[in-house]
Amino acid sequence: MTHEALVATLVALCLGSGMMAGLFCSFSSFLMRALSRIPLASGIQAMQSINLVIVRPSFLIIFMGTGAVGLAAVVFGGNAWRPESKPWALAATLTYVVGCVGVTIVFNVPWNNRLAAVNGETEEGHAIWKRYLSTWVRWNHVRSVATLFSTVLFLIALIRLVEGGES
Repeated sequence: MTHEALVATLVALCLGSGMMAGLFCSFSSFLMRALSRIPLASGIQAMQSINLVIVRPSFLIIFMGTGAVGLAAVVFGGNAWRPESKPWALAATLTYVVGCVGVTIVFNVPWNNRLAAVNGETEEGHAIWKRYLSTWVRWNHVRSVATLFSTVLFLIALIRLVEGGES
């Protein structure tokens, strides 16, 4: 991989991680609060719909691609890496893969599946929704922080790579 290709890759990783941070922070900051303020059945239906329509190529490419490209860049970046930049990229990638992809798969998706299986008009649905609003949101906060942190780490890796290339 050339130095220029690695710079471009790190720019893309900053953007991908930053886009995921924006999405997760939106859910943590106001979307879930808004859904919790409307009638329970409506909140459940809205979130069920969101969970269905979010699984699209445009989302999955950014969500999964950021982790995959980060891993590939760290492993296959070769001599394009500067010693002062690669550890930051590795830390960013690990933070993203564990804190974003891992948390999503292990915690958020199972809660999405539980919510998908309920009728929003039933007591069971209401009970699941109330637990969803605390547990799912808590794990979404983790994803928010992890993706914000990975974005900063990717940016530091990029800055160190570019600065190292100029000396």
